[in-house]
Amino acid sequence: MKVAFLPVWLACMASGLSASALAGAAPRIDCHVTYGGETRIHSATHVDSPYGVDAVAVGSYFLFKLVFQARPADIAGVRIYTYVDREQGPVPIHQASYALPRPGLRGEHGFTGLQRVYEPVRDSELEFWCEQRTEVRR
Repeated sequence: MKVAFLPVWLACMASGLSASALAGAAPRIDCHVTYGGETRIHSATHVDSPYGVDAVAVGSYFLFKLVFQARPADIAGVRIYTYVDREQGPVPIHQASYALPRPGLRGEHGFTGLQRVYEPVRDSELEFWCEQRTEVRR
């Protein structure tokens, strides 16, 4: 029995993807953040330094910061920070660190599982879970 293999570019074309689209694919982290009954997706691609990543407002009281650091290898991973925005400035109330996720399907709540962050002064709750996706660059 003779098995024929298609060249990679031909297989890509047959599947509807161009070779350039596959070459431009980049991993991305999507975090599904729920606050006040509304869910929004916050995304991050690889950065070399966490210091240029800004926290984003979630509602009027929480700040959410997602860092997807690829290099250097000894500190590569995903870090998620949640702050409360107080009058004197942001105060960290939660931080989670994860190894770089491997591609593939995860459970219902991605590689983080469902996380809940509570803020006792205003009795607020923020939920999030994160997954790795592939972003096609054009």
